[in-house]
Amino acid sequence: MAQPRRASVPEDGAPTPSGMRVLKKYPNRRLYDTQLSTYITLADVKAMVLGGGEFEVRDAKTGEDLTRSILLQIILEEETGGVPIFSAPMLSQLIRFYGHAMQGMMGSYLEKNLQTFTEIQARLAEQSKGLYDPTAQSPEMWTQFLNGQAPVVQNLMGTYLEQSRSMFVKMQEQMAKQAETLFPGMPGFKAPKR
Repeated sequence: MAQPRRASVPEDGAPTPSGMRVLKKYPNRRLYDTQLSTYITLADVKAMVLGGGEFEVRDAKTGEDLTRSILLQIILEEETGGVPIFSAPMLSQLIRFYGHAMQGMMGSYLEKNLQTFTEIQARLAEQSKGLYDPTAQSPEMWTQFLNGQAPVVQNLMGTYLEQSRSMFVKMQEQMAKQAETLFPGMPGFKAPKR
């Protein structure tokens, strides 16, 4: 029978589920893996992310959670090292949302879109799984796979676009409600009709 997960408490008092890998960041900018009892690099942290491992990065002195900042460092290295995901106009648009009333909603919108995109990718990978097995490959299987991809991709993308549109409409409604509260009776600040 599986044991329930217990929370250990790091130096700063915040609970950490057991099994969560804790990395400590020292003032000399080095990262220490408490599970392996060794220093690691950002490349090692990137490998953990790619492997789906759960971890958190804590300041060795204060216990402050630095996970986001380390992940942002990895993204920066990836963006400067190879083929970037973010274009300059896209980054400019993201920067414009900081301090904006929709900042919180934008983060949620992007997170949900990325999650949906990841689910689509996983479904496509699952469907193509048999194509990698040389013993199961046949011309008929390839034909079936290729004929089935167009409708499947269209359906998945249609669902993705509909979810994205729905989230955007909800964001728009929330903004209209906030504006109506801030400026009661002012024309142009009505919640959109569905």
